[in-house]
Amino acid sequence: MVTVVVPATSANIGPGFDALGLALGLYDEVTVRVTARSGASVEIVGEGADELSRDESHLVVRTLLAAFDRFGVSPPGFSVSCVNAIPQSRGLGSSAAAIVAGVLAAATLAGQGDDLRHPDLRADLLALASDIEGHPDNVAACLLGGFTIAWTDEGSAHAVRLEPAPGLEALVFVPADGLATTTARGMLPSLVPHQDAAHAAGRAALLVEALTRRPDLLLAATEDRLHQSYRAPAMAATAALVARLRADGIPAVVSGAGPSVLAPCVEGALSSAAGLAGPDWAVRRLGLDLEGARASITSG
Repeated sequence: MVTVVVPATSANIGPGFDALGLALGLYDEVTVRVTARSGASVEIVGEGADELSRDESHLVVRTLLAAFDRFGVSPPGFSVSCVNAIPQSRGLGSSAAAIVAGVLAAATLAGQGDDLRHPDLRADLLALASDIEGHPDNVAACLLGGFTIAWTDEGSAHAVRLEPAPGLEALVFVPADGLATTTARGMLPSLVPHQDAAHAAGRAALLVEALTRRPDLLLAATEDRLHQSYRAPAMAATAALVARLRADGIPAVVSGAGPSVLAPCVEGALSSAAGLAGPDWAVRRLGLDLEGARASITSG
């Protein structure tokens, strides 16, 4: 039996579209037990318990099957127990967490548990998780922790991990209703003005400095022209909250594809930000996760 703990993540962080990711101190816990009975069973507690499937269409199960095939193992059957704290369909990496949990559990059960920190295995896990997710930004942050820069080269995913600036935290504003990532992606244009692309390149580069050494630059560094305005009609309340927070000097962005809002800040700036949300938002103050996904083997 293997238990995997996986952090929530926030991708993009403003201008770093499909490239930058941040691991947050909010976790799902997935336990996979090999059984003699064929097939898969799923138990779910917490977020998504009333809406997620409990059969082989569950994302963790689908990932496990793909990963077992990749690692050349075929257990007779398995059960999956999910204790979920990451909100579903809110732009906080719930699907990436499920996928990373599946690939990491499969690798551990395939006998590679002692090598999970080896760069080659981590690269294999990132590539497999990215193939399943469709893009590497969230899965990279979930797998590696901290602040990550991810990219694809000839169809293969890669990532580097950077250490966030000391004292950096995150305020997350979560609405009651979710938004499918496919819906948010469908609102993006196929082309953007060259001026906006140049702006994004400069701000994304500045964002690396801001998140790792100069949090005082976060307001300027998180300004986005690539995706948030195009998605605003599908999440008007999110766009309004981002505007309200930024007008007050808080570096707020849409978290991933939304509709949650992320505000990375040093401690002193968080108290004023929380009061600007209003009653329709669940506000959570989170530390950053610096370890990434981790697995432990137990008997039973």
